[in-house]
Amino acid sequence: MANRFISNAVSYHGKGAILEIPAIVAAKGFKKAFIATDPDLVKFGVTAKVTDILDKNGMAYEIYSDIKPNPTIENVQNGVAAYKASGADYMIAIGGGSSMDTAKAIGIIINNPEFADVRSLEGVAPTKNRTVYTIAVPTTAGTAAEATINYVITDVERKRKFVCVDVNDIPDVAVVDPDMMATMPKGLTAATGMDALTHAIEGYTTRAAWALPDCLNLEAIRLIAKSLRGAVENDPEGREGMALGQFVTGMAFSNVGLGIAHSVAHTLGAVYDTPHGVACAMMLPIVMAYNADCTGEKYRAIAEAMGVDTTGMDQATYRKAAVDAVRQLSIDVGIPTKLAALKEEDIQFLAESAYADACAPGNPKEASLEDIKGLIRQLM
Repeated sequence: MANRFISNAVSYHGKGAILEIPAIVAAKGFKKAFIATDPDLVKFGVTAKVTDILDKNGMAYEIYSDIKPNPTIENVQNGVAAYKASGADYMIAIGGGSSMDTAKAIGIIINNPEFADVRSLEGVAPTKNRTVYTIAVPTTAGTAAEATINYVITDVERKRKFVCVDVNDIPDVAVVDPDMMATMPKGLTAATGMDALTHAIEGYTTRAAWALPDCLNLEAIRLIAKSLRGAVENDPEGREGMALGQFVTGMAFSNVGLGIAHSVAHTLGAVYDTPHGVACAMMLPIVMAYNADCTGEKYRAIAEAMGVDTTGMDQATYRKAAVDAVRQLSIDVGIPTKLAALKEEDIQFLAESAYADACAPGNPKEASLEDIKGLIRQLM
């Protein structure tokens, strides 16, 4: 069986990478950008780091910032209308997963109008046309949405998130500049960083894992374990390491999928508005412990990438060491281990939503509804 691997056509990395944007735009002959970003990034001048460069080069743009932290169907619908009214001929997505995911959905619908019902994009949508040409500029080191074929939208009416997987939605260009991440507060840095670690570990252990993404995911685990604590303290080296680590795993997990830590995180976000990275961080060690007996030798490699010396350890010991190292990193960067909002009466719905989530089939160990309920209860 052939293994498919999809990545951006081109990506730029390192301090000052955003300075490449005018040349990219000029080479394509575009006239006006539709900038999808979130209101806080506009308020605190982060979006302006890019728009100032466009201004200096006389390049037109329009900003769309009606985007919530867990972007909704309405955010997408409003964005589609705004794009059509703007006269733009390409997009720049500036932000974390929320901005990127909204931009992906907007771009897909613009070029595939038969999918105007946003819910119709759930799962693997059979779109025919590439998204609007998109330059993606991440401001968080976590979601790696700039490098993936996935996006997640919240259905507020039904209290659920749905995952969309589409080879046509990957941004054409990723511009990964650690300077764009320098103003992230500690809590957001920690949460998005643990989201990236969850991507790497779930991607490394998913049922679809194979050699090429395994190499990338292991390196991402190593980079994140080395860099996240420093990034939370706004150390430039830590920021740069996280910028690269989250992108590397983005390339990888996009091609092999994830597991039930993400499935549960999606439903916790939909029901309680729990920040996605926090939910992933809380669930990751719980799910790792559950999956351990279906992972072969992989937890030894995870433990070593996390900085653990596994010399002389038997299988049970290095598996526990891997889980413990992940849990300790999460604690060190200030992520809670329990979810105060969780209610027993919600667990059935949460488990059913997680069981039906698009990420669940990738989990290395088949999880029943009762299994998932038990995992969720560990957050109480």
